[in-house]
Amino acid sequence: MEEQKASSSGTGRRLVVVGGGVAGSMLAKSAQFTADVTLIDPKDYFEIPWATLRSTVEPSFAERAVIKHRDYFTNGRVITSNAIDVTEKEVMTEDGEAVGYDYLVIATGHKDPVPKTRKERIAHYHSENEKIKSATSVLIVGGGPTGVELAGEIAVDYPEKQVTLVHNGPRLLGYIGPKAGDKALKWLKSKKVEVKLEQRVDLDNVLDDDGRRTYRTSSGETIQADCHFLCTVKPVGSSWLKDTVLKSHLDAKGRLMVDEYLKVKGRDNVFAIGDITDIPELKQGYLAQNHASVVAKNLKVTLEGGNPCKLSTHKPGADMAMVSLGRREAVAQFPFATISGIIPGFIKSRDMFVGKTRKAMGLDH
Repeated sequence: MEEQKASSSGTGRRLVVVGGGVAGSMLAKSAQFTADVTLIDPKDYFEIPWATLRSTVEPSFAERAVIKHRDYFTNGRVITSNAIDVTEKEVMTEDGEAVGYDYLVIATGHKDPVPKTRKERIAHYHSENEKIKSATSVLIVGGGPTGVELAGEIAVDYPEKQVTLVHNGPRLLGYIGPKAGDKALKWLKSKKVEVKLEQRVDLDNVLDDDGRRTYRTSSGETIQADCHFLCTVKPVGSSWLKDTVLKSHLDAKGRLMVDEYLKVKGRDNVFAIGDITDIPELKQGYLAQNHASVVAKNLKVTLEGGNPCKLSTHKPGADMAMVSLGRREAVAQFPFATISGIIPGFIKSRDMFVGKTRKAMGLDH
């Protein structure tokens, strides 16, 4: 399915962006008056990813965090479909359309099946919220940032619920330093969240006794809960590239190998941005935004026939991260220190950066 809008970039060069997450959406917005842009995405909206867990406990929050592509991308073409193949000159969609390109940007991030329309996505949040409200106990599987933030949101908004978090690692937030994980664990325990480390949950064999479910862990423990949320790492969204002309540019982990200009190595007219790249840095939203900014600048220089010396480069970001702990607090890792409490909470947890992100997308915030 596609939606067409006249493009008037003036260059006539065709830019195809595959993926409408943080990186792809920001690039489409930034480049829409530089090139004739086509955005290919299986959904008709961009979602601010760091707001998803707040939307789960407060569905009305999604009204500002789930944004139709057409609201910020007004001068180009949107094709609502999955990309399934890439040739030297075209991107093929699952609906059978061949989309020609002069420049191509791959921004398919992580594979995360979600509803196709904004209306369905918001309805999904209402459904998830009803699941929490009707439960007396909730199981969260996964102790990375998603699991920790969801546990915190539920513990603060629904303190009467019994929340259990099971994580297969030896500590929470294993992708950053141990101090952050320790502070998150201490905070969750203070909110009566039961945390079980170094265990897995067998989700294929759950006993359901009239709505009351019994889950078994790898250590033989049983956990009773009315519902569960899976918050484990999602696979890189590159499986569709494995039989394409870009297959040799994927590393062993399925990530596209890029140079300092974020060009796919060995390709002059193909870029990759966001979580799909092999850049040795934490996969963070603000870094994906930086990637989009770098490529937007480089495309502008290239399309205007500028000096290659003016091309922008991206250097791996520092290991910084901020994880919300409910509505008022957070834990933050900076290069110089790891802190928790209301100060980092003031930075992130109140609005989850939604206002800032909407402003960056050219929308009222």
